[in-house]
Amino acid sequence: MYRFLLSRQWVILTLVALALIPVMIELGFWQFHRHERRVAQNTLIADNLKAAPVPVEELTSPGHVVPRADYWRRVTATGTFDTAHEVVVRRRTSSEDRVGAHVLTPLVLKDGRIVLVNRGWVPGAANQRDYPEVPPAPRGRVTVTGRLKADETTGASGIKDLKGLPDRQVMLISSRQQAELIGREVLGGYIEQTEPAAAGGSPEQIPEPDHDSIGAHMAYAVQWWLFAAGVPVGWLVLVRREKRDRETGAAGNGDGGDGDGGPEGAGDGDGVPQEGGDAIQATSPR
Repeated sequence: MYRFLLSRQWVILTLVALALIPVMIELGFWQFHRHERRVAQNTLIADNLKAAPVPVEELTSPGHVVPRADYWRRVTATGTFDTAHEVVVRRRTSSEDRVGAHVLTPLVLKDGRIVLVNRGWVPGAANQRDYPEVPPAPRGRVTVTGRLKADETTGASGIKDLKGLPDRQVMLISSRQQAELIGREVLGGYIEQTEPAAAGGSPEQIPEPDHDSIGAHMAYAVQWWLFAAGVPVGWLVLVRREKRDRETGAAGNGDGGDGDGGPEGAGDGDGVPQEGGDAIQATSPR
């Protein structure tokens, strides 16, 4: 009764089931690894935000690529803002998801080198090709405290580095690009300013990154693994149902054949001639 498993339909169904199991298991591990990365990132953010701030020169230098271990490290920098080379970073959103720009202002350190400071978000101009209204940076010598971040890239951010933009407008924060524009040494990465607070709340400083939620990746992983376990169970249920249906059909066909060609047909055939014969014998003496 299991020969039906060799039919084309069941062979295809079995192969599909066998292919789905490893795919679902792999998808489960993919979500599990995403969960692990999220937990590790939350731990890194929390630890770096708790650490005491250090001078930015201790963690980066011109051409330096900020490693992930130093993301969100609290740093300080003392110098004077170079507003002549200030630029805005287009298509950035505020904490309320309003589209505008980030203000990127070079800070000239005492040794003449520069560190880029993201002072925060401002609304965009009515015409996106116009330079937005940007509150002036503090004058004189200032000490800035903030979070160290790595240079932005298209691969990491998904933002295309468009060409032909209006003057003093960029798509990505890149210390290398700004070094070429300014013509001076720029420390790798940049600072997200948290102190001092901007006068009047503008530019709107960037809030701390979320490091409390872990998302639903673990739940998705468990779901994929349950689906993988359910495939062989579902296949077995279908096999048993098919076997039962075939057995029921075979039994039904056997009963119907006896009833159609059996005693009832034979009785009809015997009875008519006998009645006719009796009638003939009864009238024959005449």
